[in-house]
Amino acid sequence: MSRFLAVEDSLVRMQRDLDRATSEDPKKVKWGMVIDLAKCIGCHACTIACVAENKLPPGVVYRPVLENEKGTYPAVARKFVPRPCLQCQNPPCTKVCPVTATYKNEAGVVVVNYKRCIGCRYCLVACPYSARTSDFGDWYTEGVTEADEVVYGKNAAAESYEADPATEYGKKWPKRGKGSPIGNARKCHFCLHRLAVNMLPACVTTCIGRATIFGNRNDPESLVFEMIASARAYQLKEELGTQPAVYYLA
Repeated sequence: MSRFLAVEDSLVRMQRDLDRATSEDPKKVKWGMVIDLAKCIGCHACTIACVAENKLPPGVVYRPVLENEKGTYPAVARKFVPRPCLQCQNPPCTKVCPVTATYKNEAGVVVVNYKRCIGCRYCLVACPYSARTSDFGDWYTEGVTEADEVVYGKNAAAESYEADPATEYGKKWPKRGKGSPIGNARKCHFCLHRLAVNMLPACVTTCIGRATIFGNRNDPESLVFEMIASARAYQLKEELGTQPAVYYLA
C-alpha cells in the first residue's frame, strides 16, 4: 500500500514567516525574494497578478518573465526568468535621481515618491537590470468605441478598471488623472501595501509552481533565508556590486 507524506505548502510557511516578521521590530526586517528557475514554467501568472494588483497601465510592467532558448536542435530547451525589481542594496538608480524621488526604505526596498518624481527617467537609464518603466499616461481603452449594442464597451471598462485608484505604497492614487503616477518612473515595490496588512506579494501567491519565495532575509528561521543560503543561489550581475535582495536558484 502506498504511503503519502503530507508536505506543507510553501505559501503556508511563508505566511507564517511574514506573521513573525510583521511582529518584529521594523528595523530588524529586510525583505528578500528568491526565484527558483527550476520551478518556473513561464506561465506569466505573476506578471498578470502584478498588473491586476497594481492596476498598471499599458507599457508599465513590474514583473516581466524573460524567455531564453538554449541548446541546439533537436536538444533545445526554453528557460524562463521572472525579473522584478531586484531591490539592490547598493542601487545605482537612487544615486542619479536629481530630486531624491527614489530611495531605499528601512526594509531594504527601493521605492519611488510619485509626488516628488519629475519624470527625467535618469533612473531608468541607470538601472542595469532594466527593471524600471515610465508611465506615459496611456489607456487600454484608447481608440475603442462605445456603442449601445456593445455589452462591455469603453466607458464600462474604464470605469471598472482603468479609472480605479491604485493602492501602491498604501495610498489611493488616481489611476489616470490629476495626482496620478502619469509621467513618473514606476517599478516593483514588493507590494508594500499588501505587506502592511500582512499579505504576501501578489506574484508570490499566484505562482502555481511555488517558484517565488519571499520573506525576511534577516530571519534565520524563514524559508527565504534558507533558500539564499543554498548552494544553488546566485545574484544577477554580481560583479556590478549592486547587491540585489532578489536571488535566483539555478
